[in-house]
Amino acid sequence: MNAISFVHEQLTAKKQYPKFKAGDNVTVNYKIVEGNKERIQSFKGDVVKIQGTGFTASFTVRKISDGIGVERLFPLYSPHIDAIVLNKVGKVRRAKLYYLRERAGKKARIKEKRV
Repeated sequence: MNAISFVHEQLTAKKQYPKFKAGDNVTVNYKIVEGNKERIQSFKGDVVKIQGTGFTASFTVRKISDGIGVERLFPLYSPHIDAIVLNKVGKVRRAKLYYLRERAGKKARIKEKRV
């Protein structure tokens, strides 16, 4: 099994993204295909969780749009992801931030880590 995974890693090129974790504020630029046109749509929000390892890794980003919480799950090594921009580094003590789903307004804020 190690030989198969080794060859798989050598043949598929990994994209380079900034290091981010749960609590960070990121902008994901995602390619949208509509018919024969292609455009880039950005999704800016807080990372709720990162799960999986290797090429099956994915992460969930949550934002508030018109007062309604919207979560979107992105495969980390998807060919449709154009770029991931790290906006803020959050100060959190958990790996999964599911508690943000019940909070609204100022209670749903994540403090920024000072560097």
